[in-house]
Amino acid sequence: MENIIRFTATDLSKYTSHRSGEIKFGERILTIPKDKKPFEFLKSCEANYVILGVPEDLGVRANFGRAGASSAWESSIKAIVNLQHNKFSKGNKVLILGHIDVTDAMKEAEGLNINEKEDRKKLSHLVEKIDKEVSHVVNRIITAGKTPIIIGGGHNNAYGNIKGAALANGKPVNAINFDAHTDFRQLEGRHSGNGFSYAMEEGFLKKYYIFGLHENYASKGVMESIKKLSERVRYNTYEQIAVRKEKSFSDEMAHALGYIEDEKFGIEIDLDSLPNVASSAMTPSGFSVEKVRQFIHYFGKNKNAAYLHLCEGAPTLDNEKNSHLTGKLIAYLVTDFIKAKNGE
Repeated sequence: MENIIRFTATDLSKYTSHRSGEIKFGERILTIPKDKKPFEFLKSCEANYVILGVPEDLGVRANFGRAGASSAWESSIKAIVNLQHNKFSKGNKVLILGHIDVTDAMKEAEGLNINEKEDRKKLSHLVEKIDKEVSHVVNRIITAGKTPIIIGGGHNNAYGNIKGAALANGKPVNAINFDAHTDFRQLEGRHSGNGFSYAMEEGFLKKYYIFGLHENYASKGVMESIKKLSERVRYNTYEQIAVRKEKSFSDEMAHALGYIEDEKFGIEIDLDSLPNVASSAMTPSGFSVEKVRQFIHYFGKNKNAAYLHLCEGAPTLDNEKNSHLTGKLIAYLVTDFIKAKNGE
């Protein structure tokens, strides 16, 4: 894990706001001691959940999106360590590993113009490098018997999550994606819009379910590709559930779970599917925060839920007064997943 910038006890102290009479997550959350090998410590520690950050927005930029997803990691950690450690959720079951070191990649990307063909290729190559790091670390976490919670970056990181889970599992895994978009675009070089199509093409993704697709943003070409793969890729739309009321949210969750639960599966949450949440592709219409929380609880409690990925949040794209809210939202979703896995 040489490309991980570890989260330390000093970091915990810096971000945790202590208050008399309260116990914060940051006072109980585990970190890897300086003198310990990360993988060995992961296998032996009491934590069940390992939080990993990917503070990049290269995949988003390669997909013509707005930069900013790199800021979600720090915002989220500030919120998570200041949650209350109590009977509902216990900090000592969580270990913050740290974040993928993307410093060099982000520097290389400075000045690249997405509208220039050669620069776009360079961005895609940088995304491929991050793919390798994410898949390696996710694989190691799962192999250690822990459940990864991946925060930050664009939805390009779904590829690394799926590959890492598949390698740890010894066979392809499934995925469910709570998203306004399919992220199943053509294989044109890596970016945030084709993580799932690449994962399926390369044999890491067996079955894929898109939950709450927005009909206005589903291209004809992608929908035709999905139709050809109807046994392996399925979806419902936001309009079917929330606008036309042709289907119910709860019934659709049950239907989707029945489709993917035969194998280990990843839970992918794209924050740009939620109204007015600061992200690379903000939407004015979509499922509520309460719905996504119910979604995470429902799928998270299944024994085959292998990881949680929360992506595309971009606090720096919000005004200064509200920029902390994205991190606070991610903290809610993290604890919803943990409570679901704990059967609470």
